[in-house]
Amino acid sequence: MTIRPHDLDPDADRGAGGLAVELTGLRRHYGDVHALAGLDLHLDPGELVVLLGSSGCGKTTALRIVAGLERQDAGTVRVGGRDLSHVPANKRDMGMVFQAYSLFPHLTVLDNVAFGLKLRGQSRAQRRQRAGDVLDLVGLGEQKARYANQLSGGQQQRVALARALAIEPSVLLLDEPLSALDAKVRVQLREEIRRVQVEVGTTTLFVTHDQEEALAVADRVGVMNEGRLEQIATPAQLYAAPATPFVGEFVGLSNRLPATVEGGHAHVLGTRVPVLPGSASGSGLALVRPESVQLTLDEQGSARVATVAFLGPLSRVTATLPDGTDVVAQVRSADAVELTAGQRVRLQVSPAPVLVVGA
Repeated sequence: MTIRPHDLDPDADRGAGGLAVELTGLRRHYGDVHALAGLDLHLDPGELVVLLGSSGCGKTTALRIVAGLERQDAGTVRVGGRDLSHVPANKRDMGMVFQAYSLFPHLTVLDNVAFGLKLRGQSRAQRRQRAGDVLDLVGLGEQKARYANQLSGGQQQRVALARALAIEPSVLLLDEPLSALDAKVRVQLREEIRRVQVEVGTTTLFVTHDQEEALAVADRVGVMNEGRLEQIATPAQLYAAPATPFVGEFVGLSNRLPATVEGGHAHVLGTRVPVLPGSASGSGLALVRPESVQLTLDEQGSARVATVAFLGPLSRVTATLPDGTDVVAQVRSADAVELTAGQRVRLQVSPAPVLVVGA
């Protein structure tokens, strides 16, 4: 289970280790390409915000501007109320973790983590103590005498995280930090990053194209598209109540089912359900999550089972309507064992609100 700050002691000072970050009107273009088209974003002290989007949407450009590695054409970056828009990267007090680990191969794990402290003039004793403490925090205290080539990819990325945290940055920036790792290690390390971030309380901006990763670790997720922020919300809100057609179709899996909207409700598969703000009027397509599709064996049903995919405790069933439309339903695997291709089923949708887009 992912632990978020609001799951912890409500009286704890969540922002003790971080500062508020305010991005206002950020614009960046490369010739005719607008990487950022007026980005506004606020991070509360101690908050972890994920920018989610496909390649070229502007998320990494935004992070690099915050870091000072790239200059915006317009707009401001403020941290703790201070305008950093023209402050050099090495003066911004930020820690960064990249997809590439970028560890020094000739230094031990301990010395890699202590490197930034050495640049800040701390004594050998001070930096070794601090580096050791942070390595303990990421679970690598016993590996401090090893070298990078003696560690797994996941361990190397933990070292990179420890190095970024050792300098006690006001802001932590994570640029696709897990994309070079295999699936199992990614899951383990994303939970570790979240645990450490909650414990330290550092304001964190995390960039990824991985939806599952974003929804698992974030306090809030910002979905970007063509240099703009389409929506920013908690993972649950983003999934259940997408604000735009792009978000509804980009985040998670949705069926596109014919619908007719009237009086704030839509008629979908013979069921009347509420519509979300921003929905189209009249005829359109309702974006219905697989878990909102109710599938029942029925010899009189109008749909037929096409495929059944086993996914552990849940299975994904695709059923085909008479007009050829495929509908994906998510059901318990214990119920899916009764289903075979060709069987007739009845489909309905649960009364959860849906977003209806233009046909």
